[in-house]
Amino acid sequence: MSEVKSESSKRPVGAVIVVGVLGFVLGVIATGLGAYAVMPGQMIVTKECKMGVAETVTALKESIAQHGWVLSGVGNMNESLKKQGVDFEPQVRVVKLCHPQHAKKVLTTDRHIASMMPCTLAVWEGDDGKTYLSQMNMGLMAKLFGGNVAKVMGGAVAQDEHAIIASLVVE
Repeated sequence: MSEVKSESSKRPVGAVIVVGVLGFVLGVIATGLGAYAVMPGQMIVTKECKMGVAETVTALKESIAQHGWVLSGVGNMNESLKKQGVDFEPQVRVVKLCHPQHAKKVLTTDRHIASMMPCTLAVWEGDDGKTYLSQMNMGLMAKLFGGNVAKVMGGAVAQDEHAIIASLVVE
C-alpha cells in the first residue's frame, strides 16, 4: 500500500518556521509577564513574630550581636512620622544591620550596591494585632545581580540573616 498525501496536509516550510518563531516569542512574553506579576511578592519575605514589636526588636538586637553582625541603628517610623505632623498608629520599626567583612567583599567589586546597604529588617504591627518581620529576599535579589553580589549576598548574607531571625519568627 502506498501512502497518499493530500495537498492540504502539505505546509510550506516558511509557514512552519513563522509559526514556530511566533510560538517561541509568545512563550517568552508569557513567561516574562508571569515573572513580572509574581516578582514583587517574592522580593520581600514576611514572617510572623513570636513576640510583640518592642520585644522582637530587643531580641533582634541581641541576635544580631550573637551572630557577629553590627547594629547600625533602629528607626522608629511612628516617631519620625509624628515629627512631620503625621499620626500613624500601628507600630513600625526599621532595624539596620551590617557585617563589615561581607560589606567589604561586595563593595570591592560592586560599589553601586551601597544603595542597598546596610541590610534592613522591618518589624511591624499588622492590622490583626500580630507582629511581623519583613526583609528583602537576599537570595533572589543576589541572583538578579549575579557575580560577586550573588556569591556574597546570596550566600553568607542570606544564611546569616536567616540565622539571626530564626528564633524570633514562626516557621
